[in-house]
Amino acid sequence: MTISREPDPRPEPRGLLQRLGRAALSSLALAGFEASVCARAIVSMRTVFGRRQRPETIRQLHACAVKSVPVVSVVAFFIGMILALQVGIELRTYNQEGLTGSAVMASMLREMGPFMAGLVLAASVGAAMAAQIGTMSVNEEIAALEIMDIDPIRFLVAPRLAAMVVAVPALSFYTCALGVLGGAVVSHTQLAVPWETYFRNAMDFASQKALWVGLFKAFLFAFIIVTVSCCEGFRTTHGALGVGRATRRSVVLNFLLILIIGYFVTRFFY
Repeated sequence: MTISREPDPRPEPRGLLQRLGRAALSSLALAGFEASVCARAIVSMRTVFGRRQRPETIRQLHACAVKSVPVVSVVAFFIGMILALQVGIELRTYNQEGLTGSAVMASMLREMGPFMAGLVLAASVGAAMAAQIGTMSVNEEIAALEIMDIDPIRFLVAPRLAAMVVAVPALSFYTCALGVLGGAVVSHTQLAVPWETYFRNAMDFASQKALWVGLFKAFLFAFIIVTVSCCEGFRTTHGALGVGRATRRSVVLNFLLILIIGYFVTRFFY
C-alpha cells in the first residue's frame, strides 16, 4: 500500500446531496485506510525489537510513558480529589461518607483511570505524532521512504504502536492508584474519614473484573491513538496549515473515539 498520493482530481460537490455523499464516501475511505494501517502496523510489530528498530522503539516508549508521567500525575491526583469531594458531599447527607473510598476506587478502575490516561496521551503524544508525520508528509519524506523501498508503516507506525501499547495500560493503572490516593487526602481532610476506613472500603471494591476491563480499555485506546494520529499525519497536505489541521483533527477524533468506544466496552461487560 502506497501512503503518498496525488491530489484528488474530482470536482467539488455543488448540491447538498453531493456533499453528503462525498462526506460518506470520504468517511468510509478513511475508516478503511485506518484499518489497513492498523493491521499492517500490528503485523510489523514483530520487528520493533530487532537490532535496527530497537533504539527507535525505546525512544518512543520514553516519549509516551516517561515524559507523560508529570502531566498524568497532576491530572490523576486532582481527578481523585474531585471524585471524592463530589461523591463524599452527597454521601455525607446520608451519613455514609465512609463509603467514599469505594466509589472512588470503582470509578477510577473502571472508567476514569483509562479515560484520563487515554485523553492525556491523545492530547500530548498523539498530537505530536500527527504533527511529526504530517511534517514529513508535506516535505515529501514519506514519498522518499517509499522510493527507497522502506515501508513507512513498519518504519514509523510500528515502533509508536508498540510503545503506546505498553504506555497506556501502565499509565492507566498509575492513574488509578494516584487517583485513589488523591481521594484519600480529600476524604480525610474534608470529610473526616479515617485513613483505615477509606482504604479498607476502597480495597473491598477493587474487583479483578473492573481492573481487567479498565486495562482492556487502555489497550484499545493505545491502538486508537496511534492509528488515528499517524493516519492524519499521512493525509496531511498544504504545508504548515495542513499540519495544524491534521493535529487538530487527530485530537478531536481521538477524544470522540475514546469516549464512544469506552462507553460501549463498559456496556458490553456490564
